[in-house]
Amino acid sequence: MAQLTLRPAEPADCAQILAFIQGLAEYEREPDAVEATEAHLERTLFADAPKVFGIMAELDGAPAGFAVYFYNYSTWLGRHGLYLEDLFVDPALRGRGVGLALLRHLAGIAVAEGCGRFEWMVLDWNEPAIEFYRAAGALPLDEWTVYRLSGEALKALAEGGTGAP
Repeated sequence: MAQLTLRPAEPADCAQILAFIQGLAEYEREPDAVEATEAHLERTLFADAPKVFGIMAELDGAPAGFAVYFYNYSTWLGRHGLYLEDLFVDPALRGRGVGLALLRHLAGIAVAEGCGRFEWMVLDWNEPAIEFYRAAGALPLDEWTVYRLSGEALKALAEGGTGAP
């Protein structure tokens, strides 16, 4: 039986993390959307006071997957929450418990840190992920709509405009 190991990401993992991010982007039908570089990852994941954290999964010492998370906050709960930004398992290694181990590990961090919730987003067409998360006990928040400002719209709003085209 393969030995599964989970550990905090290290600076030497940046190339592998970027490869996993690119694999995730390809899976999510956005292969050209990744702007991150190894330098971006090293600067953000391993800053003196990081705001984002990574977990590496290895099977028999070889990279198998990763998760990146950060803390958010609920004013209603008066507690932090844990937000899963990305979870990815090498397609050749899926179905071997890596994804569930990562999800359980993050749930354990959330509980240990006193977080009131553990949240993430999943694309509405990604049925394998939706089934996986439902099987783990997660429920969709169908009544919520995600909004995003980025690029020029973000800059325009920050400079006093509306951000609207």
